[in-house]
Amino acid sequence: MSKDVGSITTELLSILDLERLEDNLFRGVSLWEGWQRVYGGQVLAQALTAAIRTVEPARQVHSLHSYFLLAGDPQHPIIYDVERLREGGSFSTRRVKAIQHGAVIFIMSASFHKAEDGFEHAAEMPDVPGPERLLSASELVADRINEIPDSMRDYWSRPQPFDMRPVDISRYLDQTARPPQQSIWIKSTEALPEDPAAHQVVLAYASDFTLLDTALIAHGKTLFDTDVQLASLDHALWFHRPLRADEWLLYVQDSPNASGARGFCRGQVFTREGVLVASSAQEGLMRRRSTNFSIR
Repeated sequence: MSKDVGSITTELLSILDLERLEDNLFRGVSLWEGWQRVYGGQVLAQALTAAIRTVEPARQVHSLHSYFLLAGDPQHPIIYDVERLREGGSFSTRRVKAIQHGAVIFIMSASFHKAEDGFEHAAEMPDVPGPERLLSASELVADRINEIPDSMRDYWSRPQPFDMRPVDISRYLDQTARPPQQSIWIKSTEALPEDPAAHQVVLAYASDFTLLDTALIAHGKTLFDTDVQLASLDHALWFHRPLRADEWLLYVQDSPNASGARGFCRGQVFTREGVLVASSAQEGLMRRRSTNFSIR
């Protein structure tokens, strides 16, 4: 059954609002039926939610480092076990294990810090067209319906909890190899709660969407190609400044290296005003595969 945009946003928020089983134990479910595996950004965001629930609100997450160990089963709940590693004068540290079918499928360490004043500097946002000058996913499909591959058209035609607008769509229209970099405007399609932690969790969810795909640009490939196997191996995220995930954010991504069947990618997240609010890094499996290969 198809869902409208509003219900998808509501459902996204509901799966990120975990059920508390015990003081340090939480249960989460997956978004949407029909997926072969749980989307990595979902596990990342749910694990962050679990960690946040064990830290006083005055301390905000400033960094997280995680590893994806096994594919998640979207048909079954995931248990999040939080270990309270440190409660210092300024910092709190948590370790989270995501468990499914008796096995650990994901681990994350997250650090929280109370607000302090200090030195300030930041990278500058690149000069790119604003989101109003770019096509949304649905507009892109309608405008270039005969040029876009079927798999991409099917995906972008579905209602999504995020409005995503690539600055340059040329890589989706031909197989030409290009420098491995891309910029995408993103924001949630509906307003989010005022709680700052909610915006951090939603950004964590979105940060895994296109990051590893950046490494494929150097090889004229996309994540929609059937002869490529992609899987996140790890993911790191740093929160530098307050942000709102329901306002336009520019996700600037590049890939400095691919080797040994792994691709490495980096990202910077800027507000519409050009303020750097977050950075990301990820390495993932990037294999060539035959077209009849399927992930089970």
